[in-house]
Amino acid sequence: MAILEMRDIHKSFGGTRVLHGVDFTVEPGEIHALLGENGAGKSTLMNILSGVIPMDSGSVVFAGRAYPSPGIRQMEQAGIAFVHQERSVVNDLAVYENIFLGRELKKGVLLDKKAMVAHTDSLFGQLGVTIDPLALVSTLKTSEKQLLEICRALDINAKLLIMDEPTTALSGEEVEHLFEILRRLCGQGTSFIFISHKMTEIFELSNRYTVLRNGIKISEGLIKDVTPHKITSDMVGEQYAGKNSYTPRPLGETALSLKGFSGPGFRNVELEVRKSEIVAFTGLAGSGASELMQAMFGVLPVTAGRMLVNGRGVGGGIFGAMKNRIAMLPSNRKENSVVPDQSILENEYIAEHSLSRRRPFINEKEELHKFGGFQKMLRIKAQSPHDPVTSLSGGNQQKVFLARWLNIGADILLFDNPTQGVDVGAKDEIYRLILEFAREGKTIIINTLEIPEIKKVSDRCVVFYEGEIIKIFSHDEIDEHTVMLYSTNAIGTREGEAL
Repeated sequence: MAILEMRDIHKSFGGTRVLHGVDFTVEPGEIHALLGENGAGKSTLMNILSGVIPMDSGSVVFAGRAYPSPGIRQMEQAGIAFVHQERSVVNDLAVYENIFLGRELKKGVLLDKKAMVAHTDSLFGQLGVTIDPLALVSTLKTSEKQLLEICRALDINAKLLIMDEPTTALSGEEVEHLFEILRRLCGQGTSFIFISHKMTEIFELSNRYTVLRNGIKISEGLIKDVTPHKITSDMVGEQYAGKNSYTPRPLGETALSLKGFSGPGFRNVELEVRKSEIVAFTGLAGSGASELMQAMFGVLPVTAGRMLVNGRGVGGGIFGAMKNRIAMLPSNRKENSVVPDQSILENEYIAEHSLSRRRPFINEKEELHKFGGFQKMLRIKAQSPHDPVTSLSGGNQQKVFLARWLNIGADILLFDNPTQGVDVGAKDEIYRLILEFAREGKTIIINTLEIPEIKKVSDRCVVFYEGEIIKIFSHDEIDEHTVMLYSTNAIGTREGEAL
């Protein structure tokens, strides 16, 4: 008997139908992959199941009980936990306080801090997680925040966990550790709905799958009976052949130089990048590549060395980087890009008006005209520029933030995990844009752990290990196995010179 049965689920927002009679079932003790492009209806279906939004019609039966109008508290009490892609930990609280948020232990009328810390420590020990229960969450790395949220969900003894892109900020070792935990819990009868765009993870971990496209269930079945190519084809509605692929192009003069560049998490970086060039940074989580990119944009301090743009020194933090037409798409959209209380249009023009201090007033007609151009160029799928930016899928949010930087004429683009949490169709769009911008003469640096992604777009691959450049590969030398050997320092040669 299925632990979850969702039958004939319909949902519309305004006049737009987003779910068309979807059926979805999950068996006890299985990991069920829920797949589809951004905007396919996955999040809407899961938000209905977890009680966040109401369904228009249909039925939900969980653990043998019918829920005509699921509510958040009701479904949590029933045993459903949702680990969202965008982390919802509270940065200003301690780790143990996040674990017990909303269900604090008390001794009389006072909070029992000692018991909560001890329980958190025991929970982490059982799951093999090394995080200080007393640490402030704001001091944790992104990967630690993600593990914290997963631990919090596991601690409520949920019968069914919904996991939306749970591995996006985890290293290979952390991913394997998480998978071990999930497999062990499956053996104890816990069920999982696993939402991911990483085919290798889907085929390694999942038992069954369901594919949604445009709010319609396209296919379902056993993972062992299907191929990645078939699933991808079901997701995008056509045979996916990767239309946008690497082609060499003439490179211009040096646009950006790093000389002895050092800061928190990286040191002695020597690198030159030319106009029209696409350079990929890679390395294990904590290798220093992301920190270097943040320092280049002025988010983190520089402790030694210089950065030159077109031969001129750059300083002054984020504002100085923006003035020198440097832009950055950070890996964590929710914390570092999204202004959730503002519209799509306001999120697009915010950088321009931060720089244009002489223009305190907004010309909405002019901004709408410019947004229309960016919407067409970047293929942003949005009903209205006045809609909340949070109404967009992850891929379309990324395009809005890219429009934000194009709006200030940025010609050095720093992309930190640009395809994190977006589907194969949106990834292909981002690849297309990266290649197109390079052909137009922009300088592009991406940071990603996805070696096939690097091979697809980059002229060079810079591998980091423990804060230093350990190897630089030309495009023709990029190979997943070899890059991983250097990323783990299995081949211990450092290569700090600029090539």
